[in-house]
Amino acid sequence: MKKFIVIIGNFGSGKTELSLNLAFEYAKNQKVTLVDLDIINPYFRSTERKAELDAAGIRLLSPTYAMLGVEIPSLPADIYSVFSDSSDIVIFDVGGDPAGAIALGQYKRFFDQAKDVKVLYVINARRPFSCELDMNLDMIARIREAGRMDIDAIVNNTNLSQETSLEELIDGYNLVRDVAVETGLPVKYTVGVPSILDEFRRYAEDNGLLNDYIGEYHPIERYMHRDWERYTEKGL
Repeated sequence: MKKFIVIIGNFGSGKTELSLNLAFEYAKNQKVTLVDLDIINPYFRSTERKAELDAAGIRLLSPTYAMLGVEIPSLPADIYSVFSDSSDIVIFDVGGDPAGAIALGQYKRFFDQAKDVKVLYVINARRPFSCELDMNLDMIARIREAGRMDIDAIVNNTNLSQETSLEELIDGYNLVRDVAVETGLPVKYTVGVPSILDEFRRYAEDNGLLNDYIGEYHPIERYMHRDWERYTEKGL
């Protein structure tokens, strides 16, 4: 059965990083298509990693303006093909702003016909547009209204790129817990690079943090924010 995963979050939430990591993980043994629907933010888009996606056998679909500086993108008609093609997994990387949600909403009738669709809302407590409870509650409400799709679960992806420490994940846990309590949404993942995630796991065990607000520990590799070694090897 084809599986659709919609990753949605505001600017700087890390949704593209999560989308890329999931795509590469699933592509090891399944046929994956990644749809880049972040039509507002021209930076830090999955399109920037096209060469690596191609090498992994991942099909990438994105607005035709990608990386060309065109102000008003057009959504390619072949995005509709993902609902009937032979992909096993289709991942949508969607901006959490109203424009991104509206772009997602135009595919509602196709999602309604699909049997396995999961919508994940990504929170980064270190970003100005998602650092407070009310901001996230407002964003979730707007996504539901404009995108005409409900959210299935929350992801804690709190980070400061290369400067991320244990403190980031702790603060993210506290914010995600509050959002989960207010919305009734479960927490699907706590995301981070392996070293920080292991540190947080030990802290959570020692301090009695509730698994309900942690979800699954999901280690990731950074594709969008290069460390020096990856930069010298592969560039930006």
